[in-house]
Amino acid sequence: MMIKISFYKRLLKVYVIIGSTFGAWVSPIITGIQLSILRLLVFLGSIVDYICFSKIRKGKINKPILIVGNPRSGTTFLHHYLTSHKLGTGSQLWQMLFPSVILQKIIRPFLPFLEKVSPARHHSTEAHKTSLQSVETDDVSILFKYLDGFFLYGFILSWYKTNLFDWVDPKKRDTSSRDFDWLESMWLKVLISNNEDQIIGKLFSVSANMPKFLNRFPDAKILYMVRDPLSVIPSGLSLVTGVLDKKFGFWSLDKDKRNRFIRRLYRALIELLKRFHHDWTNDKIDKNKVMIVHFDRMMSDFDGLMNDIIQFLEINPSEILINDIKKTAEKQRQFKSKHKYNLEKFGLTNQQIKDDCKMIYDTFLNSNEAHQ
Repeated sequence: MMIKISFYKRLLKVYVIIGSTFGAWVSPIITGIQLSILRLLVFLGSIVDYICFSKIRKGKINKPILIVGNPRSGTTFLHHYLTSHKLGTGSQLWQMLFPSVILQKIIRPFLPFLEKVSPARHHSTEAHKTSLQSVETDDVSILFKYLDGFFLYGFILSWYKTNLFDWVDPKKRDTSSRDFDWLESMWLKVLISNNEDQIIGKLFSVSANMPKFLNRFPDAKILYMVRDPLSVIPSGLSLVTGVLDKKFGFWSLDKDKRNRFIRRLYRALIELLKRFHHDWTNDKIDKNKVMIVHFDRMMSDFDGLMNDIIQFLEINPSEILINDIKKTAEKQRQFKSKHKYNLEKFGLTNQQIKDDCKMIYDTFLNSNEAHQ
């Protein structure tokens, strides 16, 4: 039986967690009031959108391109590359905050000012710089719209004394119908606002529910990113804790609470890998609609990889794109990451990650499939 968690129950739980964990009892109330005003504006703007744009009333997202994979697996680079070369358009952070075409037209001139007060300033790190005008993961829109999803668990719910993973687990609480309907609605508005006709989304949470996504969007094409867990897991942990450290001073918090949070976040990141692997190896995913993209190949053979991606997506590349792929391939081959992660800092070891991710190594990294 599927569990049900109301919006107000999530809201109250978030408030209690933020207050008891970070000692912030007043600022969340102020933020809540601001978000309530924003939700009202978006609601009114959406009514105007519905009246003014027939594409929203009758529209449907056709042949969406989706990039899927754990955070720090290379999804952001590929997402930015495809959208920057106009192979489609993605959702910018501010468009997910203000998912109304009319509101976006009004707000666009004020974006430089809004950048100074946006929550994105807490996310600016060397590993992943972002801003309101950055093309970002569409999982953020689920957080903004419903105060729900894996983002909520990864940053907030994981702190609670009782593990609340069931709240976002599609096996225990499946919100896919609600979420996919919302994503289609938001993507239609992004297409109108950006004057484009091809959406390129990025959703790490779809790793846990890809069969249902493909059932909802049967003409979608998926690029699934695979990277060595010894790199992607600590990098993902560093990304989240880095944001929390800038906002709340993560590493100065109670050690037991920190360790509990890290353990839960680690298990959630592993679970995303396992869910996709299970569906893939049990033929629950139409493999004609999914291309496995290896991070290492993106660094060492970018031009060959992009040729395969272009064929998979059935794109007719321009000369400008072909030339840029060659230039980018050379840069990728010369790139040396400056990021080093201390696993002991997260209470982990190489062997633990290898053991927990054995199925990923066996299927995608050490098998013949990894070299196809």
